[in-house]
Amino acid sequence: MIDLLNVARTEADGGDLLSLLGSLYEPSNVRPTGFPDAVVWQGGDFEGGVNPVAHSLTDAYALLGTVAAADVLGLPFYAVPMWAQYRHDLNLEPLSWFGHMPCTSIKWSTAGDAYVSDGAGGRVVVMGKSGNAPLRTQAGVYCNVRPYGCITVVRCMPCLPYSQNRAVFDVSADTGVIHSEMNTPGIQMAYANRRFLQMVHETGKLGRVAFKPTQAMEDGINAGILSWMLQGTKFEVGRKYAVDGYVEHRESVDRIVALLPKDFKAGMENWGGRVEQHISDTNYGLLLWDLIQKQDAIILATDLDGDRLTDLLADVSDPLREFGQRIIDHLGVESDMNTLWGDMGYTTGNGRDMTSVMYRMEGPPIHEQTLGSADAMLLRLLNGDESMGGTKKPYDPRIHFVLIRDAYLDANPDNTELRTWLDGALATFDQIYTNDRPGFLEGYAELKKAIKPWGSS
Repeated sequence: MIDLLNVARTEADGGDLLSLLGSLYEPSNVRPTGFPDAVVWQGGDFEGGVNPVAHSLTDAYALLGTVAAADVLGLPFYAVPMWAQYRHDLNLEPLSWFGHMPCTSIKWSTAGDAYVSDGAGGRVVVMGKSGNAPLRTQAGVYCNVRPYGCITVVRCMPCLPYSQNRAVFDVSADTGVIHSEMNTPGIQMAYANRRFLQMVHETGKLGRVAFKPTQAMEDGINAGILSWMLQGTKFEVGRKYAVDGYVEHRESVDRIVALLPKDFKAGMENWGGRVEQHISDTNYGLLLWDLIQKQDAIILATDLDGDRLTDLLADVSDPLREFGQRIIDHLGVESDMNTLWGDMGYTTGNGRDMTSVMYRMEGPPIHEQTLGSADAMLLRLLNGDESMGGTKKPYDPRIHFVLIRDAYLDANPDNTELRTWLDGALATFDQIYTNDRPGFLEGYAELKKAIKPWGSS
């Protein structure tokens, strides 16, 4: 058993967390490309025929939950230290370490507005906030994919279409960067478009595009990239933008195309499916209808609109169920909407189970998740009353086990034994974490007893 409370107190008190965690794990010989002096630990069973996954050790329950889940499961893993104080002290270099790990990885987003020590007795806001933007830039991330029920959002990143200043607008022939207030990288945008079309082709789901080429000039380029990419394929385009982005911005788009690998469209001549092009403002309404009608759809959106859409999707199922319950009650029917929701075939919960995968131009993907109130929940643990007199529930670490399952199956797609074992571990978790949720430390102890670690005899 790991003394998780000691880990939590050490972090909260600004103690030597690096030494404490370093004592739990072994130094690894694996190093991210280009960073021979990176700090990387390893743990779990490396003899059991499973490809390891890299964990980011960030903050609060993202740190504590990862340490606990990794210990319970016993799967082989690498761990990169990158909590707020540590990455601040090293000028964000740990983000580069993690972003260049040569394996499937798990990134937690926390402490976006954390205060850390400035090294001179004062407190400052952590450098880089949550670290998401610099990590994505350094790791070569071009999109993340967020499935939720019948809707999957492909969110291009970085791609923030704000520019309306035509006088300074241009596309660099050297870098492909779409010059504007936000400097959107056109190359990443091209990769995101291709990922979207590949998913539409492979799944047979309806593809929806959420750009705004009529106002944001970056999105005119984005629409042009998509138009160029659709050429020579078997895709059927239903609703189309009034103006073809490639016709309008051919010179700028061609500058980006010239920087792509020569085989970038290889095989796409055989891709097909149905794609609809929409102005971004209308897409949330469309997705509500898709959700209600159980229309399987994949939506391509910019970073800005993709973030909005996924946040709204995460929140919408609760009010839909609440409205359904009000109708049931008004009609005087004895029924529970939460039960009916599942009986009718809807699978979305409350957003906390929405997974996300970031794709890199080079290297395996990074699975990511956000813990919005992890710091407040951790304080309740440290204060000795997780439930706050029964008004709150203790922390639910299920997302750690879900995210770990997804990442290991991604890294080991053909390992049926591992899939069966992970499914069994999650089922055991659900037997322990019922509506009457145990405290975090008590739950950890119960999971340790109930789940036989991978590779144990």
